[in-house]
Amino acid sequence: MSEHVVEWGGQPVASIRKGFEGAVRRSGLKAVTLHTIRHSAAVAMVSSAIPITQVAQYLGHNNTLVTYSTNGRIAPDHLTDAAEVLDFVKLRARK
Repeated sequence: MSEHVVEWGGQPVASIRKGFEGAVRRSGLKAVTLHTIRHSAAVAMVSSAIPITQVAQYLGHNNTLVTYSTNGRIAPDHLTDAAEVLDFVKLRARK
């Protein structure tokens, strides 16, 4: 048991970059960065219908537009409810 989320030799790790880069190198993966993992997590959240405002907050973005422009366009299904409202309005206007 430890008080630290990530540690090495009983001491807290200031940065996971070196360990992450070593793991990527040993795995033989190419072009995988910490940003890749962050982006994949954001896309997974957006694809699971987590509101973009919550995704932005989780990622520490101050501006939701940053989150949407980088991740939201990947899974536009979250816009379905907005489109359905317009379809409903259009159907009511025809009656």
